[in-house]
Amino acid sequence: MLEYFKNSVKDGGDNLRDKCGKFKDLELFIQEGNDDESSLISVLHHAQGLYGYLGREVQEYIAYRLNIPVSKVYGVITFYSYFSTEPKGKYVISICTGTACFVRGACDILEDFKKILGIKEGETTNDGLFTLDTLRCVGSCAIAPVVLVNDKVYGYFTKPQVNELINNLREQG
Repeated sequence: MLEYFKNSVKDGGDNLRDKCGKFKDLELFIQEGNDDESSLISVLHHAQGLYGYLGREVQEYIAYRLNIPVSKVYGVITFYSYFSTEPKGKYVISICTGTACFVRGACDILEDFKKILGIKEGETTNDGLFTLDTLRCVGSCAIAPVVLVNDKVYGYFTKPQVNELINNLREQG
């Protein structure tokens, strides 16, 4: 794959975006001054926002454009739990399991999500709609237990709300 990127540059340099159409938006972001190693985390955030996850091809493209080893890109991705190398569902449901949430029943809520969705933590449903994760603390202890769906926070969450939330999200598609 890296040879593909190198050959694209040799074939005219400016044609890199045309030959790598799927990376057009990422390339534009990199060209806005995010083109060296110090921009790696920023570029990774942007790429994950564009593609939903950071697969091998995206990692190789970023490594090539920032002129760093793929192993460095992979190392940063696997160090930070925010980044994912696997596709996630349309709705990422994250249950906070920090102390306040734990004490207020987060584990029971998590078990209900597992049972209803038929998946474990870190897995995605077969239809690609839901991914189930846990977080250590989201800093919303005053409204514990907390469930996040993508970036939306649901505080004072209760077991009866699990089914209701899943049904609402399914209706939205």
